[in-house]
Amino acid sequence: MREGSLEAPTRHPIAWKTEAFWNKDALNDELARVYDICHGCRRCVSLCDSFPTLFDLIDESDTFEVDGVAKEDYIKVVDQCYMCDLCYMTKCPYVPPHDFNVDFPHLMLRAKAAKFKEHGASFRDKTLTSTDTVFAMTSIPLIDVTVNALNSNNTFRKALETTLDIHHDAPIPTFHANTLRKRVKSQIKALDATPIGATSGKVALYATCYGNYNSPEIGEDFVKVFQHNGIHIDLVPKEKCCGMPKLELGDLDAVDALKAVNIPVLAKLVDDGYDLIAPIPSCVLMYKQELPLMYPDDPDVLKVQKAFFDPFEYLWLRHKGQAFNTTFPNALGNVAYQVACHQRVQNIGLKTRDILALVQDSDIVAHERCSGHDGTYAVKKETREKSVKIARPTVRKVDAQNPDHFISDCPMAGTQIAHLSEKVDKAEHPMTLLRMAYGI
Repeated sequence: MREGSLEAPTRHPIAWKTEAFWNKDALNDELARVYDICHGCRRCVSLCDSFPTLFDLIDESDTFEVDGVAKEDYIKVVDQCYMCDLCYMTKCPYVPPHDFNVDFPHLMLRAKAAKFKEHGASFRDKTLTSTDTVFAMTSIPLIDVTVNALNSNNTFRKALETTLDIHHDAPIPTFHANTLRKRVKSQIKALDATPIGATSGKVALYATCYGNYNSPEIGEDFVKVFQHNGIHIDLVPKEKCCGMPKLELGDLDAVDALKAVNIPVLAKLVDDGYDLIAPIPSCVLMYKQELPLMYPDDPDVLKVQKAFFDPFEYLWLRHKGQAFNTTFPNALGNVAYQVACHQRVQNIGLKTRDILALVQDSDIVAHERCSGHDGTYAVKKETREKSVKIARPTVRKVDAQNPDHFISDCPMAGTQIAHLSEKVDKAEHPMTLLRMAYGI
């Protein structure tokens, strides 16, 4: 048996429809096995709080081993995992095909699912992960203005912390009645699609909850940039949440219900010749990785997986085929780029950096460290301080750079870093900077 492995990691399907997946004793045995392997390695200690929590439990036990940790404390490790996937994809030497067969994130998912099935979730956690309902309600005209005003009021935020355990200092997204879908509807125009390599030249933009209601201006940037490059772009005609928030909660039945709505629509678009993109890396990853692992035998899921691209991955593929416009009237200067975790683990390389580096007189410095946000982890009262601690190394690097622009493909990650930074006033989406470089 080898100590470690340099082979490319492979993923096993998530067997959530089997009885064994839900067996509590089997789950605890697997948690103990993997925890023991992690205890002997400790390579992932700096990634998130799951590993310090685990190692503290072991080091404070009577035996200094996993067998000294009470089984009821295993869940404390699980609660700190927000499934960024970095341990699996960037650190762990024992992932498949190694004999140890360690998949820490999906083991945490199994434990989260078991906890949800047995105990459910708090009203706060159910609310925070019900993005379709909450975002639609808070983006109604006039209500959006009221909600935004309240969320910027310190007295209200402290009351919100007292009642719902949402930390008063955590940045909360702004809501817009003038959604992405409303803004770009009139900007869509027909263009002749030119296939290049693996791309068809015809894309459908999956707006996402956050993109539609919280960052609608990004959709306009997408439309302008893709059209400027001769790519026909439409909106996905209808959509629900991708399911990532519910997946992280362990509510697999809710994920299943969202999949049942989204996949037929997206598969039909693929049949009609469309490639698929989304402005939020977590949503892209959901369709590229998580749903295919939950439904490995569903042909429509696999069809959608094959057609889904990170937007800058897509533009880079066009560039390789000499079909990307590299005429940039405007330089970008010194740019700090926080690489979102759910983009890093897609195994596509730093395509956002590579595209923006084509702009003359532009220095794109990539910072491959987590923001600690996760969508909900950074706003919960009990995990806010841990989230900030995880973000600090990135904040220090960005502040030391003192950039002209700060960007992240994940608006939530970007907002977290900008909120904590002393040198950055705001976070921008890379597509916004690309549009700026084009002067369109």
